[in-house]
Amino acid sequence: MSFLETLFTLRAKLVILFLILVLAPLATIGIFSIMTTESLVGNLVMRQLENVAADKVIILDRWLEERKKDLQVVAGTSLVQSMDPSVIKPYLELVQTHYEVYDTLTVVSAENKIIFSTQSPVSSVAHCPPVSGAGDPLIISSITYLPRQRESTFRIAVPIFNNGALVGRVIGTVGTHKIITIILQVSLGQTGECYLVDNNGTFLAHKEPRRILTENISQSESFKNIFGGRDREKIYLDYRNVEVLGASRKVGDTDWYLVVEQDREEAFGSMNILKDHVYFTIFLSIGSALILVWVISYHIVRPVRNLSRSARTLAMANFNSEMIQTSRRDEIGVLCRAFVDMAQKIQQRHDFLEEKFNLKAAELKEVDHTLSQFKLIAERSEKFATIGRLGAAVAHEIRTPITSLKLFLESIQDEIEISREYVEDFMVAMDQISRIERAINRLLEYTKPKELDFSQLYIDHLIAGIVSLIRPLANKQECEIKVRVDADLPPMDADKKLLEEAIINLFINSLEAMPKKGGIQVTARMGALGSGKNKVACIRIDISDSGPGILQEDINSIFEPFFTTKSSGTGLGLPMVLNTVKRHHGEIRVKNRENCGAVVSLFLPVKPE
Repeated sequence: MSFLETLFTLRAKLVILFLILVLAPLATIGIFSIMTTESLVGNLVMRQLENVAADKVIILDRWLEERKKDLQVVAGTSLVQSMDPSVIKPYLELVQTHYEVYDTLTVVSAENKIIFSTQSPVSSVAHCPPVSGAGDPLIISSITYLPRQRESTFRIAVPIFNNGALVGRVIGTVGTHKIITIILQVSLGQTGECYLVDNNGTFLAHKEPRRILTENISQSESFKNIFGGRDREKIYLDYRNVEVLGASRKVGDTDWYLVVEQDREEAFGSMNILKDHVYFTIFLSIGSALILVWVISYHIVRPVRNLSRSARTLAMANFNSEMIQTSRRDEIGVLCRAFVDMAQKIQQRHDFLEEKFNLKAAELKEVDHTLSQFKLIAERSEKFATIGRLGAAVAHEIRTPITSLKLFLESIQDEIEISREYVEDFMVAMDQISRIERAINRLLEYTKPKELDFSQLYIDHLIAGIVSLIRPLANKQECEIKVRVDADLPPMDADKKLLEEAIINLFINSLEAMPKKGGIQVTARMGALGSGKNKVACIRIDISDSGPGILQEDINSIFEPFFTTKSSGTGLGLPMVLNTVKRHHGEIRVKNRENCGAVVSLFLPVKPE
């Protein structure tokens, strides 16, 4: 049994039905629960991260404000305003010892010269902006990292005024070890972390000191999440290329940004447990459904399968009622007994039909004898038809030279002077030729195709020869023939004789359709048949006339055998043309011109198959 047959069995349908009924509601509830829980957990984690970031930023802002106020108080004392190193020294050393956050306290003059510094030896202060005037504001430098002390530091410069005049400034080098220790400590599981970056993404503070001022997050999605504005996402890849949830806050009026992140895997740990429970429930439901299907299959599907096997046996006229004997009293038992009754009736009907068949077989023998007589009659008819087709072929071979002879005699009638004693004989000859032509036309009831004799020919030479043959008849009708053949047309393989006859037929049709003083135009150029890979190069020949054209209702019938609108026509000219073109694997198209007349287009492949 193939897979498709197995798929459409009753057992398979029961399995699919039970799985749908059991799993559809369960899967819907499970997916909804997972999505809802995931959204809730995500929102809770994000709220927690944002709260932690906000709390840490508040602590850092408050600590920075305290340092600013410390130095403003120092700058406002008379001891520092005196700019006397001996007075300033004990005071600054006392401040440094008391606050324990200043690595260095330095006083510089308005000319940017060091008055006193608690650092020994004294270092340059060229990295601090010079004093620019009375309105010089409080300045906070960028954070630097001291590898030996394993500590990040930054400088705060506060102007010193004495009687309203700017006399210098106090520069405090602030160590961040204590405050950073408080900031970086977060209770967000094992993967939660907090770090400080500047607006370029460079680490200013991190639990791993080696990253400070040496690495940045500008190439990670953490940077986009900090500075991306509306494009922020809950889950993104951090600088470790790990999926995290994160929140960030700007620190006061500095260019520092505090980032708090936690790994997605840890944040959604409870979600994974929920998913495991949902999957276990689904697999348990699938197992229960399969067991239930097996029970139903044993009591329902097995008897139905036995009935199906018995039906196939009955179809081969070999029924055994013992195969489906049952003692069941339910609907399956009723079905089995009904099947046995039906099989017995079918057996009786089979015996009756077999007897009737034998009688009909005897009658068919008599009919067969009668058919044999009709067969002999049909064979005779076929012989007569063959003789008729042979006569038609001979007549077809005679018709072209007779037509050419007639055209020649008609053309010389007006050009050569005939003595009076031969005029009557000439007219008799013309009448006899017309009579032969009419007889041939009547004989052409069938056309037997000839084998094509392919040869290489040039279409311009072929058209020139045909025009020279037709021109006398056209001159008699005062009809003008124009020929336009593109230069350098390639030679084509074709049966010259058949193609010549086809084009002559089209010329004669055009002449017969036109009144006197008409015109025929013949063009030949390159064309194509088909499209794409099946495109075939061909030569297109258009023959157009200035006659009345073809009635629209007749265009679809002109190529049918024996269809004609002429009183003396046979209706075989255009079908012969169509047959010739098709045997060259070409196409023929006919349409009326806009002003008057019709155009017949022949598409002949250069190299027919």
